[in-house]
Amino acid sequence: MARLEAIVAELPEAERVDIEAWGGEPTFRVRNKNFIFCSPDATGLSFKLPKEEAIAVIGSDDKAFETGYGLGRHGWVSLDLPKRSSKARWEEVREWVRTSYTLVAPKKLARIVLDEDGISDDD
Repeated sequence: MARLEAIVAELPEAERVDIEAWGGEPTFRVRNKNFIFCSPDATGLSFKLPKEEAIAVIGSDDKAFETGYGLGRHGWVSLDLPKRSSKARWEEVREWVRTSYTLVAPKKLARIVLDEDGISDDD
């Protein structure tokens, strides 16, 4: 969880909210909009990607699958993340978390992250 929280801490106005009704499961939000759902130990994550990217990730990664509750059809991907994941895996997770944030955050906040990542509106 510490690694995930460090990634989220880089994002403007992002906050952790634990949902009591879900047994205290953490979510990460920007202005009350979820961009990450996760298990308490961060071994299970769900994040939003552009639909085409979500399809590609699910098709190429045996630890990734369409998120349930109808979210998958909107680009949400769930990921099983072993506790001892590689540095390369955490780099992927960081990229996906940042992408999810930019898809959910207000445009002004998303632009800050896109600029940091060197991504233009045309990308």
